[in-house]
Amino acid sequence: MADQKQHLYLVDGSSYIFRAYHRLPPLTDPEGTPVGAVYGYTTMLWKLAEDLDAADGPTHLAVILDKDSTSFRNEIYPEYKANRPEPPEDLRPQFPLIRDATRAFSLPCIEEAGLEADDLIASYAREAQRKGWDVTIVSSDKDLMQLVGEVDGARIDMLDTMKSQRIYIDEVEEKFGVKPELVGDVLALMGDSVDNIPGIYGVGPKTASKLISEHGSLTAALDHAPEMKKSKLKERLIEGRENAEMSRVLVTLKEDCELPQPIEEMKLDGVPPEPLAAFLEKHGFTSLLRRLDAGTGSPDRPNNLDPAKADTKGDGGDAEGNRQPLPEMPDVDRSAYETVQSMDRLKQWIDRAEAARLVAVDTETSSLDAMQAELVGMSLALGPNDACYIPFAHHNVGGGGNDMFAERPEQVDRDEALEALKPMLSNDAVIKVFQNGKYDLNVLARYGVKVGPIEDTMIISFDLDAGRGEGMGGGHGMDELSERHLGHTPLAFKEVCGTGKKAIPFNEVPLDRATEYAAEDADVTWRLYRHLKPRLAIEGGSRIYERVDRPLIPVVAHMEREGIKVDRARLSKLSEEFSTETAKLEKEIHAIAGQEFAVGSPKQLGEILFDKMGFKGGKKGKSGQYSTDQSVLEKLAGDGEGIAKKVLEWRHLSKLKSTYTDALQAQINPDTGRVHTSYSLVGAQTGRLSSTDPNLQNIPIRTAIGRQIREAFVPEDGNVLLAADYSQIELRLAAHMADVDTLKEAFANGEDIHARTAVEMFGEVNRDTRARAKTINFAILYGISRWGLAGRLEVEPDEAQEMIDTYFQRFPGIQRYIMETLETVRECGYSETLFGRKTWFPRIKSKNQAERQGSERAAINAPIQGTSADIIKRAMARMLPALRDAGLKEVRMLLQVHDELVFELPEGDVEAASPIIERVMAEAALPAVKLDVPLGVDIGTGKSWDAAH
Repeated sequence: MADQKQHLYLVDGSSYIFRAYHRLPPLTDPEGTPVGAVYGYTTMLWKLAEDLDAADGPTHLAVILDKDSTSFRNEIYPEYKANRPEPPEDLRPQFPLIRDATRAFSLPCIEEAGLEADDLIASYAREAQRKGWDVTIVSSDKDLMQLVGEVDGARIDMLDTMKSQRIYIDEVEEKFGVKPELVGDVLALMGDSVDNIPGIYGVGPKTASKLISEHGSLTAALDHAPEMKKSKLKERLIEGRENAEMSRVLVTLKEDCELPQPIEEMKLDGVPPEPLAAFLEKHGFTSLLRRLDAGTGSPDRPNNLDPAKADTKGDGGDAEGNRQPLPEMPDVDRSAYETVQSMDRLKQWIDRAEAARLVAVDTETSSLDAMQAELVGMSLALGPNDACYIPFAHHNVGGGGNDMFAERPEQVDRDEALEALKPMLSNDAVIKVFQNGKYDLNVLARYGVKVGPIEDTMIISFDLDAGRGEGMGGGHGMDELSERHLGHTPLAFKEVCGTGKKAIPFNEVPLDRATEYAAEDADVTWRLYRHLKPRLAIEGGSRIYERVDRPLIPVVAHMEREGIKVDRARLSKLSEEFSTETAKLEKEIHAIAGQEFAVGSPKQLGEILFDKMGFKGGKKGKSGQYSTDQSVLEKLAGDGEGIAKKVLEWRHLSKLKSTYTDALQAQINPDTGRVHTSYSLVGAQTGRLSSTDPNLQNIPIRTAIGRQIREAFVPEDGNVLLAADYSQIELRLAAHMADVDTLKEAFANGEDIHARTAVEMFGEVNRDTRARAKTINFAILYGISRWGLAGRLEVEPDEAQEMIDTYFQRFPGIQRYIMETLETVRECGYSETLFGRKTWFPRIKSKNQAERQGSERAAINAPIQGTSADIIKRAMARMLPALRDAGLKEVRMLLQVHDELVFELPEGDVEAASPIIERVMAEAALPAVKLDVPLGVDIGTGKSWDAAH
């Protein structure tokens, strides 16, 4: 049997360090030392070993690092790498620990003063190649691509672990247009801004590649320059020759370094577990330590370690940033949970919760509607696997279900149990942890149970990771968080209750199975809290969580319980009117089409418009049918096609009828006679609340039909509705955040901001210029493109670009704000509001242009819209205490819609309540943030929501 060919892997450890630092959030070990990059580096090295063994594992492996920031190249060119910033303050103390991490794997860790890692890699690669070994360089560094190739059957290739891609001659040629041995010549011409290698000014990668490809070498290309036709390129090549020749020396790898350690000593002979375990334990990497223990116990190779859950492929590393070493916890054991079936046992759990000062709580109910759900049971958790389920209203399964003669399983009386739980649930000294606690608060409130203080793992997750991992499981639901952070998949509701016709309500689930499901929810919530809560302080999320979002949870829950009265008769009348109007439009559409068809069928409509009527612009999707979405119809309507305009009207009315006038009647709660919307505190990445069931935030504001729907929202007899609306808050915040003196002055003087902009932009104010100025004011804040603005203003893209340019000239602070915001987001991965709310943009550097530009537009607006959301949330949290302090106990806060709060109050309280509401809203940013512009608040009252505007 032939001897195994030797295969040396050389890991460019320096690139791993910076990738690890930027991919993971800050983290400290038990001694308070920053270790975020160390943890990331450890998991990456571990995963590399796993992946390599699954392919063609190395016989020899070493990690190569930079010893210091200078090398012999600085003597040749003192400005070499001068552009590189100093390493971040919290990264510096991690460099020696990264060396420790490498050695903990019992791997050679090689560095040499005065040499860069690339030179050592080149020298080791050539030495191994001379011995007939194959070499793989684990890196994506373009400088190292000069080494790729084969000599006498000994091959050097590269492995880009970010893309899971092997790089050989073809890949190098595809990137540079030349063979590997000429890559240095291309680099010398084009230079490198990262390493501050000058190259020749104005010569980019394509030009450099073309010149070297045509002439065969840098010297030949430069020698030929005087013979070229007169051009800028000719001048640059002649004038820049000296820089190019120096740059060629700078990019040349030193392949004859003295080797600090013989390559034979790099042989992989297994990873002794003891040093690795000691390192992981010392730095608190308990989740990795558990994986080590869960392996063979004495791994023969590093690939026996399974860090796969600590690393995920994605578009950039931000999806991984929310992974962090777990506190020490045992695996979930559902058999450990207790079913509490007596008051004695319940009281023991309550006593333990009081002593623990922290308890995770969850409710089990008969419905997702918190305003109508029956409380079936509750679960408590005091630690991992230390959880119980307290059933209240289960029926005897198999004994007749809801049959009145069926025997109920043994369980505690709900009223008696709640009475016993009340003191603990309202005890200020005991923290109650929920996952989406707003729902549980509303259910318990209907049974007369007040709960506080509370923590909420869903909100903590949102305040840490909003937008992070988008498209890769970046949500904040319990099951998703459990899988992402704990590596555990909880029991699914359908596993317990079934699906379809065979589905049973939760109160018919056998108690042993119900306990596994319900107690696990509380257990997982407790674990998530222990994992996520410490991250708030480490990652700077405490301010937004403690000052804005956590105080809001009971406030929003209270608003949902209040609900708002709707006039059923008015809604019914509107539904009839909409039906009549849609029927009339349908006949008109059929008349234009020359035949009857289902207007609501996109397939039939597409065939009518593009096959029968022959309109241009029809495009078929993968399904084979024409697209008839809003943009298509709007374009046809803009071209004067009457049928398209009427179909748009028909769709608008049909949607309003189904979504509002019909649906609102069905959503009137039979017990309260009011409609209770549900607000999501994590529904919008910028921090805005979103509204569902029904969505009260999408009712058209400016149309006559939208106003008719708002007329159906009414107060109880003797009361009025009061609407308090921030005036142009996002423009005011833009003036402050971008430091635009012109806009700040206009707001301070109470001017019409759109009129002021019209003067600055067009030199005069009239109806047309003000309307255009208003569109531009808001569009710029949303990062609109020339084409987007052209579409809104119905002008040519070049004209729209001129308007954008003029806007930036008149308000240079806005352009500076946009550029600085994008620069910060590209560097950090997230934007930040004035109150510290982070919104992550993992696709800000995407190679997909549409994804990248979409992220850029969102990133421009997120700090402004997010700050606006933070301010109204702070106002909401302070509102009722301020009103109660003034003795106005009958004023109720009902709705929050964008920048508006809606109240119901006795007519006699309007005069006293209005200034308090206005003051609380106007001062909501204080004392945390002092704005340079006043926050204007418009207040109106009336006998309907519309009349209050």
